[in-house]
Amino acid sequence: MSTKIGLFYGTTGGNTGDAAKRIQQALNELVPDTVEAIFDVANTDVKKMLDYNALILGISTWNVGELQDDWNDAMKLLDEMDLSGKKVAIFGLGDQYGFSDTYQDAMGILAEKALERGAQLVGFTPITGHNFDASRAARDGKFVGLALDEDNQSELSEERIKAWAKQLQAEFGLG
Repeated sequence: MSTKIGLFYGTTGGNTGDAAKRIQQALNELVPDTVEAIFDVANTDVKKMLDYNALILGISTWNVGELQDDWNDAMKLLDEMDLSGKKVAIFGLGDQYGFSDTYQDAMGILAEKALERGAQLVGFTPITGHNFDASRAARDGKFVGLALDEDNQSELSEERIKAWAKQLQAEFGLG
């Protein structure tokens, strides 16, 4: 049986939603129909995550290290869910220059919640190439997922997404 991935994201300005579509496309080019659909947490019950053994979660950091608004309610629902046995990869969007002290914090907060709920995190990426002072998403020289900065490094996003898709193909055990 092939692994199907549930991709859930929250977006305010549209960048996280666009990144979700690009990640879906990159993974489906490697292994067709692996990501059947993507779900905006603003209008999806996050309990739908329980239908998948592998998850990709997308979030952006707002203000000074805060969750994207749609994830606030979703986090409360995650508190009621058991993610044991699920592999979870996270991608985040942030502004490394405007918010250098809280760069990708929301991705770190979401990773902490996934671990707390029993998930196995995959998809760690190097912090190399990012310029920031502090991040809750940084652990031992890596981000807990894919860090994107559409404000300052949009020209690097496509390459980062494609590399991450190949990494996830191996870590999720896809085709």
